[in-house]
Amino acid sequence: MAKSHGPLRVGVGGPVGSGKTALMDLLCKTMRERYDIAAITNDIYTKWDAEFLVRSGSLTPDRIAGVETGGCPHTAIREDASMNLAAVADMRAKFPGLDLVLIESGGDNLAATFSPELADLTIYVIDVAAGDKIPSKGGPGITRSDLLVINKTDLAPHVGASLEKMETDARRMRGERPFVMTNLKKSEGLDHIVGFIEAKGGLKRAG
Repeated sequence: MAKSHGPLRVGVGGPVGSGKTALMDLLCKTMRERYDIAAITNDIYTKWDAEFLVRSGSLTPDRIAGVETGGCPHTAIREDASMNLAAVADMRAKFPGLDLVLIESGGDNLAATFSPELADLTIYVIDVAAGDKIPSKGGPGITRSDLLVINKTDLAPHVGASLEKMETDARRMRGERPFVMTNLKKSEGLDHIVGFIEAKGGLKRAG
């Protein structure tokens, strides 16, 4: 995943409202001083997530692209990733020194996965508010993503969710694959995610 092969491409997926865009925002702001970064978001009929990142100042506007997938957003990251691959190519043309491209899927379900052609690493975000049964339901996002993020841990007492059950189920469903409990609203667990991307993606720099 060195520069000769182009930038590291990290896919960020998960259901609507789980915290994908918040994670994209935090990753951009945390990693932009160390790495040359671009961000691509997918929405069905709008570019709302891309516009959010621009308003938030995640990166300069020219480093953020919104892909309007139309129809089913799963297709644009899996069966026919051509629009996203074109967006990555455009970013590489504009910024030949890119180290990292973050690609956020449109709101998807537990069955959605990124094509290996599009993403080198995949991060799947679920949230505690959706219920503590989510990890046990499985699906490719839960079982096969490179990193599972269980977000909004602060809401557990308010929705009657057991974090212990979620951890146990995640461990059982994922085997050796890692997961992290986060409260991205307060950046809790963010360092773990950044460290994972750097180490697994070969971005870690000496010193």
